[in-house]
Amino acid sequence: MSQTTIHAMGEQHLVHRTGWLRAAVLGANDGIISVSSLIVGVAAAPGATAGAVLVAGIAALVGGALSMAAGEYVSVSSQADTEQADLAREAAELVRAPLAETRELAAIYEQRGVEAGLARQVAEQMMAHDALGAHRRDELGLADDGGSDPLQAALFSAGAFSGGAILPVLAAALSPRAWVLYLTPATALVLLAVLGALGAKAGGAPVGRGMARVVLLGALAMGVTALIGTLTGTVI
Repeated sequence: MSQTTIHAMGEQHLVHRTGWLRAAVLGANDGIISVSSLIVGVAAAPGATAGAVLVAGIAALVGGALSMAAGEYVSVSSQADTEQADLAREAAELVRAPLAETRELAAIYEQRGVEAGLARQVAEQMMAHDALGAHRRDELGLADDGGSDPLQAALFSAGAFSGGAILPVLAAALSPRAWVLYLTPATALVLLAVLGALGAKAGGAPVGRGMARVVLLGALAMGVTALIGTLTGTVI
C-alpha cells in the first residue's frame, strides 16, 4: 500500500503522517537548536577554550537525547495508562447498561448528521459487531492501533534529537576555536532550513513558510544565548 492514503475519487491525504512527522521534526529541531545554542553561548564567553566548547556540546547532546527519551517514555506511558483506564470503565458500563450505551452511541451518530432512526440502527449493529471498539473510536476518540509503544517512542525521540544535534557538535569540534562562533550557527541554520523544507514537503505544507519559521526561531535562540554567554562570561 502506498504511504499516501488514496481514496476512491483520487484524493490524496497526508494527515496520517502527522504523528511520526511531528515527533521527528520536534526531536531533530530541538537537537539542532538547543545544542547549537549551548555551544554558541559557551563559545561567546570570553576566555572559553576549545575543550570547554566541545565538552558543552557533547554534554548537551547526550543529556538532551536522554531527556527527550525519558520525557517521551513517561508521556506515552501516562497516555496509555489513561486510555486503558477509560477503556476499562467503558467495558464495565457496557456490561452494566448496554441499552444506555447503545443510546449514547446513537446520539453520537445523530450529532454527526445521521438521521435518528438510522443512527439507532447503526449503533445497534456496531454494538453487536464490536461494542467496545465502537465506543473506543466514536465516544473516546481513540485509534484502533492501541497507541504508541513507550519504548519505541523513547528511542525514536532520542534518535531524532541526536540526529539533529550531532552535526553542530561536529562543526564545533572540527572548526578552529576562532571560527566556532560563526561556523556552528551557520551549520545549524542550514540544517534547520533543510529540516523545515523536508517537514513541510512531507506534510504537504508550503515549503517556504516551513523553512522561514524554523530558521528565524533558531537564529533567535542562538542570538540570545550568544548574548548571555558574552555578558555572563565577562562577569565571571
